[in-house]
Amino acid sequence: MDLRTSPDEQAFRAEARAWLEAAVAELPPKPPAEDWAARRAHDTTWQRTLHDAGYAGLDWPPEAGGRGATPGQHLIFLEEAERAGAPYVGVGFVGLLHAGPTIAAEGSTEQRARYLPPILRGEEVWCQGFSEPGAGSDLASLSTRAVLDGDHYVVNGQKIWTSFAQVADFCELLVRTDPAAPKHRGITWLILPMDTPGIEVRPLRTIGGSSEFSEVFLTDVRVPVANRVGDENDGWRVAMVTFSFERGTAFVGDLLGARRLHESLVETARASGAWEDGGIRRELGHLGADLDALWALTLRNVTQAERGSGVPGLGGSVFKLHYTQVRHRMGDLAMRLLGPDGLDLQDEHVRGWVYAMSMTIAAGTTQIQRNIIGERILGLPKEPA
Repeated sequence: MDLRTSPDEQAFRAEARAWLEAAVAELPPKPPAEDWAARRAHDTTWQRTLHDAGYAGLDWPPEAGGRGATPGQHLIFLEEAERAGAPYVGVGFVGLLHAGPTIAAEGSTEQRARYLPPILRGEEVWCQGFSEPGAGSDLASLSTRAVLDGDHYVVNGQKIWTSFAQVADFCELLVRTDPAAPKHRGITWLILPMDTPGIEVRPLRTIGGSSEFSEVFLTDVRVPVANRVGDENDGWRVAMVTFSFERGTAFVGDLLGARRLHESLVETARASGAWEDGGIRRELGHLGADLDALWALTLRNVTQAERGSGVPGLGGSVFKLHYTQVRHRMGDLAMRLLGPDGLDLQDEHVRGWVYAMSMTIAAGTTQIQRNIIGERILGLPKEPA
């Protein structure tokens, strides 16, 4: 890994910066958080703008519809997008960061041709149907059942924490196709059209007042066998590919936002007079150093993926675990600095503190990440059953 930028990358940065400054200036105002139709239109319009300018799927291979940019170029673009205040992936995050890369890696030729271009153009939105009320951290215990009936699977069950289900066209769905097999070996990964009869979506309200998550109920839902990604009962392996993208690269934009939030927190400390406290300055310095180290780890993880199979490796779990801890520390410090203003959920630091709570669960719990690191990186014995 080389942390320096090449002349080509410097030229790419200048090109991207100029385009982003002009494009962001033309953006309409961000719609209200609970106007889901407007949010979908806003986010997908930006995605189409990226596509038409040649910036959609920068890190996707050309055969998947992407630009085939280097890891350095991809990260440079994300840096410049954050600097310009450009929208991130928004409601398109499951398709762009999870399902799309998984289909590019594991899907058939027909599936890649059918599903990847509309994701990149912002025409179709995806959600994730993995977690269940009784299968969160232990996802392999999922019980949503799919029974083969001719050329369709008939699906019955319930999913929860399904992001943006209320505006999604498709769902990456994990189902149990062999209940007699060991739990990791009887799972299948399906593409579920969300307009299929038998699907009921019920939005959930979070502690922050938002409703981006939903419960999804599936009753005799028929999914074509052609929508299976990978082999039947091989869905756990395919899901591990999805998780590697989720933990390895999907948090890149989030990390850039955290670095900006850290800069804002420094300004808050200066404005409030807390900067005079040596302990506060030390905490802020440590947080800044940790965020810089996480960015270096991101460069390493992306570079390793590029030199290997294209799929992020176990470094994603190291990143996810430490990033979670950093966000908690930063949120706690922000609440101390804000004092009574910490009751205002409209403040970006308060929202960041609330968001940090979810980080211990999202993309695999902290306990799961520690198990992965202990067993697969450090070679420690497996946790007793």
